[in-house]
Amino acid sequence: MTDSNDTTVGAEPTNLLLASNKVDGTKVATRDGDALGSVYSLMINKRTGGSTFAVLSLGGFLGIGKSYYPLPFELLSYDHVADGYVVTIDRRLLEGGPSWSNNAPDFNQAYADRVSSYYGVSPVDLSVV
Repeated sequence: MTDSNDTTVGAEPTNLLLASNKVDGTKVATRDGDALGSVYSLMINKRTGGSTFAVLSLGGFLGIGKSYYPLPFELLSYDHVADGYVVTIDRRLLEGGPSWSNNAPDFNQAYADRVSSYYGVSPVDLSVV
């Protein structure tokens, strides 16, 4: 491992792992192959280290007018051929879901429950040790 300012740290992905700095900007498509947006960030549980939500960035031009959609990570699948993620839900469902444009919400347990409930997945317990 080298200096924390070195951009080569964790730069090489494996079949199962990817450095967090390599995920931001990864293309996201619908299951039909249509471009949807990109990964803006991952919400990582501080205690377990697991990625529980991916925040997708959709729309906008030159950073203006973008909207951000938190999505339970289990609803994404990685396409090795396309080197990007595929959303396994309908685009209209995603665009009608919890989102923000300017001010990100407090991503607490209540908000995590709201997102999970909207997508019909099991709630994520953010307090799990």
